[in-house]
Amino acid sequence: MRILIVSAYFDHHRGGIEIVAGRLAREFRRAGHTIAWLASAASTHTSASEREWLVPVPAFNGIEKVFGIPFPVPAPTSLRMIHKQVERADVVMLHDCLYPANVAAFLFARWLRKPVVVTQHIGNVPFRNPFLRGLMKSLTRVVTRPMLASADQVVFISNVTAKAFADIRYRRPPRLIFNGIDANVFHPATSEGERAAVRTQLGLPLDRPVALFVGRFVEKKGLHILQQAARLGGDVVWAFAGWGPLDPRQWALPNVRVYSGLGGTSLAPLYRASDAFVLPSTGEGFPLVVQEALACGLPVVCGAETAQADERLAGLLHPVAIDDRHWGRTASDVVQAVSAAITAHRRSPLANVADWYSWSRAGQLYLDLLNTISTQPAAPRRAAAGLMDVAAKAGE
Repeated sequence: MRILIVSAYFDHHRGGIEIVAGRLAREFRRAGHTIAWLASAASTHTSASEREWLVPVPAFNGIEKVFGIPFPVPAPTSLRMIHKQVERADVVMLHDCLYPANVAAFLFARWLRKPVVVTQHIGNVPFRNPFLRGLMKSLTRVVTRPMLASADQVVFISNVTAKAFADIRYRRPPRLIFNGIDANVFHPATSEGERAAVRTQLGLPLDRPVALFVGRFVEKKGLHILQQAARLGGDVVWAFAGWGPLDPRQWALPNVRVYSGLGGTSLAPLYRASDAFVLPSTGEGFPLVVQEALACGLPVVCGAETAQADERLAGLLHPVAIDDRHWGRTASDVVQAVSAAITAHRRSPLANVADWYSWSRAGQLYLDLLNTISTQPAAPRRAAAGLMDVAAKAGE
């Protein structure tokens, strides 16, 4: 089976969606399938042995550089490349809907009668900026929802995202498939000596609690909340691993540490050296970093919405209500939750949750689904006439 995977970026970009896309692509290749992974050329740094199955398309990535919103816009010349890859594929797998390359691949697939599977990672992002919030809401209504309604199969990565689109009339019942974890990389520290050695290497104190954030330094991830939390929680060292326009270094706070360029095997030791993981983000399904932190044995403080992603995690997460109207109060709640999580964890360490999330199991569930979809009739060609037609169908 020839599978075309489309995402906004390749995994060198280090966002959760593209990391998932890359891991699934490798699982599919390991199972013997032919893979083409199409994404923005803004992130193509991979090993030479993998470049043969990557399809980087030229794109403008200035929106992310200026506003911190990952939204690559393909060059007009890339449409021919996208059409060619869709034409060659047996099945098309899209990771989220709103990105222009994903929309183009969807429309070409509908026109060429190729089956489409959409893995939807996020719901509606409630930006604080009224314009961005309204734009996101409008695009979700006229692009995301119609695409999900017309896709041959939809997969959600969490209960949160599934609930956000529960009222859509799908062509087939949507599936829930959780992302996996590499348990060989993400696991608890073997001893206090290991934790101390990593802290010394990273310049972290041995006698103070460390709260860790991993992700892009953008509003959606709650950086404005964490800035105030770092001011309020002066006895805690707040470690930030990531990149983005809202650089915590600019806060000039003595209890803040920033680590850039870490990922995968280089990031795992920082998880193990920390005492708690914190992510006051909004509009997300089930961030991969939460799963990684849990696999490393860290208690997790997150938004109340994120805490509902997997019902098995009830009692393992420490939810905080994210209220941007009173984000100072939210920051205070985060500080208290971090303290409570660390205290509870010292009394009773977390159970190992790595067995719940397996890449090999997730890959096989997807392959079973793709095999089934590829042998069944695709949605009618008229869906490619334009998103407005699809939107009308979704609203019937």
